[in-house]
Amino acid sequence: MGKPDRLFRLLDALRRLPQPVTAARLAAEMEVSPRTLYRDMASLRAGGALIEGEAGLGYTLREDPALPPQMFTRLEVEALMLGLAEVRMAGDAALARAAEMAGAKIVASLPERVQRQAIHAAQEVYRFDRRVAPPHLGLLREAVWEERAVDLRYRDTAGQESARRIWPLSIVWLDRSLMLLAWCCLRQDFRRFKLESMAAVTVSDESFRPRRVALLREFHRQLRGG
Repeated sequence: MGKPDRLFRLLDALRRLPQPVTAARLAAEMEVSPRTLYRDMASLRAGGALIEGEAGLGYTLREDPALPPQMFTRLEVEALMLGLAEVRMAGDAALARAAEMAGAKIVASLPERVQRQAIHAAQEVYRFDRRVAPPHLGLLREAVWEERAVDLRYRDTAGQESARRIWPLSIVWLDRSLMLLAWCCLRQDFRRFKLESMAAVTVSDESFRPRRVALLREFHRQLRGG
């Protein structure tokens, strides 16, 4: 393998592997000797890659515009463009716009040959039964990120309405609906709420940071078990 290909592979390994990643792990990943690994690391740094750490401590790649563009296979490009197109079709206005901007940035960073693959992908997305995103989707998304409790009125499957305060954990896109995974303060348990059955949704001042990740992990564990 030539040195340019080896440097691209090393850069990709630094992006993929949990950091800091040791020289021994990188050398094994690259199937090269430690001495070659150290020389290649020096070449990446000389080329503009911002890499922190050293032998014995592990390396951490800090992304920077000076780095070479990420290289994707044709199938990876196809998957990216299909995924972004799906978000543009199904997401709310802000999310659809974000998908459009993300696609433009990805395409602009690719070499010309790969750009053509992205622009003229072999597959496209179009939904005749295009779903209209609930108006409170953006509000709930922000509440999830900010880890803030949400007050709402919810109509259950029997048609009964109740006032709830919940800790929103994750929004799940199902075939025909959107589902919010949450901790219900009323029931003191995990619950799944359909966004279409929510009304009067407001974000409160109550914060449940930093419990979201641990709660979501436990919810997923229970879902897998049941």
